Amino acid sequence: MRSFTINDRIIGQDCPPYIVAEVSANHNGSMEAAKNLIEVAKRAGADAVKLQTYRPETITLNSSKSDFQILEGLWKGRTLYELYDWAHTPWEWHKALFDYAHELGITIFSTPFDESAVDFLEELKTPAYKIASFECTDLTLIRKVAETGKPLIISTGMANKQEICEAVDTAKKYVSGELVLLHCVSGYPAEPKEYNLKTMRDMSTTFEVNVGLSDHTVSNVTSIASVALGAVMIEKHITLDRNAGGPDDSFSLEEADLQTLCNESKIAWEAIGKTNYEQTTSEKSNTKFRRSLYFVSDMKAGDIINSEHVRSVRPGYGLAPKYLEAVIGRKVIRDIEKHTPVKLDLLSGYK
Repeated sequence: MRSFTINDRIIGQDCPPYIVAEVSANHNGSMEAAKNLIEVAKRAGADAVKLQTYRPETITLNSSKSDFQILEGLWKGRTLYELYDWAHTPWEWHKALFDYAHELGITIFSTPFDESAVDFLEELKTPAYKIASFECTDLTLIRKVAETGKPLIISTGMANKQEICEAVDTAKKYVSGELVLLHCVSGYPAEPKEYNLKTMRDMSTTFEVNVGLSDHTVSNVTSIASVALGAVMIEKHITLDRNAGGPDDSFSLEEADLQTLCNESKIAWEAIGKTNYEQTTSEKSNTKFRRSLYFVSDMKAGDIINSEHVRSVRPGYGLAPKYLEAVIGRKVIRDIEKHTPVKLDLLSGYK
């Protein structure tokens, strides 16, 4: 898969994973908190910070009927409208937040949840778009975003293979930018054992796109592991305080953990490296500590070497141990003190 850029940051297999810090609802209704979260993302080393762009009325109906009641999980007891009214980022904040991110020097983009949000974000000159897992089957929305020509990131939580295929086909039909699929489990929080990260390799091969991870687990382990399976992008929710009681606080990363993710995902990417059988720089200085053949007896010129005269020991200044049988039975051509490394110029029959 080819690399691409968002605001001049290259994203692809030849670069460390692109880290997206998801603000989501963790501003808890405070513009100041939203700005603080952007500061957290910048200080921690994230590549981008992401918002969610919707109004409660653009995402659901203001109804108390049973279909609209949340009966379990973190948000139990609320209606959908109440949840999204509580959690949304006011549209009138967006420009100020985009401007603040630009001022701090960190990329900012958003997840639109309907077509009007796309039009709004285009006015703000968002450099990329994210489609949330719950909208992965909204092909009209995917088409709308694809037609902007901006890089498009699609989370795949809850989607089966056929639904992902339909989303990808729609995006590729209309997109003039780049496409990334984020493997995702739409549990809040999600259990690491549910992630089945091997799916990422199949996604990359099947859909011929770059893949990444949207991680809703409470630690960084799943994210770091995803790097070994080709993740070019990792998205994690962030919070000022995991215990603050906001909509997504409990499964989000605080600043120290986000910084760890940024640092360790890069280390993991560097460790994967490339196929290499040559000695590394750090190994070359240690070859002297390998085993080699040494004389363990004093020898006179003309003596024939037997198995009691030489041993394979550390360090590695003599012949390699694999030459032991070839050395046995040869004459030494000069007097030799014990603890001398065995070398070809000490043996008869070699030049």
